[in-house]
Amino acid sequence: MENRKSLLKCSSVDILPGLSVRIPTVGEILEDEQHYYHLISAITATPYQYMVQLDDFGIDFTQINDFQLFTMLFPAIACEDTGILFGDVDLSDIRKKNHPLTGAPILQSNANHLSIDEAAYHRLAAYIRKVNSLQKETRKPGNEEAKKFRINLERKKLMRNARKPYEPYLEKLVVALVNRPEFKYNYEQTEQMTIYQFSQSFEQIKTSINYDNAMIGVYAGTIDMSKLKDKSCLSWLPVTQP
Repeated sequence: MENRKSLLKCSSVDILPGLSVRIPTVGEILEDEQHYYHLISAITATPYQYMVQLDDFGIDFTQINDFQLFTMLFPAIACEDTGILFGDVDLSDIRKKNHPLTGAPILQSNANHLSIDEAAYHRLAAYIRKVNSLQKETRKPGNEEAKKFRINLERKKLMRNARKPYEPYLEKLVVALVNRPEFKYNYEQTEQMTIYQFSQSFEQIKTSINYDNAMIGVYAGTIDMSKLKDKSCLSWLPVTQP
């Protein structure tokens, strides 16, 4: 189900009949941003990002795809409070099953008469990434030795982070942007923005700052435009896809 309205004007996006993903406001997320980022991170995760947890269950993260990981994680996530993403739709009964005709794996909610197949999952994940300006993790280890090294490194990182309190992410961005001259909104106005409007503003301000710095370097003679590999910094307009 294709969204044809600009996301700047949307408060939700249809994924399937009976299933939409909300685009919450900054204020809604700030009520419990740790919970929100936990939800969207789990839904958009790739096996690379869950390599340690998968290894603990004896699963080689290089041998499963994004949708397979989603079918493992989402039934548990759906039992949490998912209202900030899915509104009043209760997905707690969702279970992994096989499609009766194709045999392909799906997640099915009988109470809501809906099935999430791989195509629907990719639409869901793509919209959540776009709305929140998230980049998909596409790295893969080059060989078996590199895979073991990365798993051990990530395991140590998880153990260190487990002892640390949650570091606010969105809150820090709000404070940073409200105090930038390029950002024209106060705290109260910012809370009313959708996370897409806010994240796009943040990305545009970064682009503008990079452009200004590049132009200063060009005019000062410290940057040679002919030697720049990435010339995107020479425009203050965002890179867009047709």
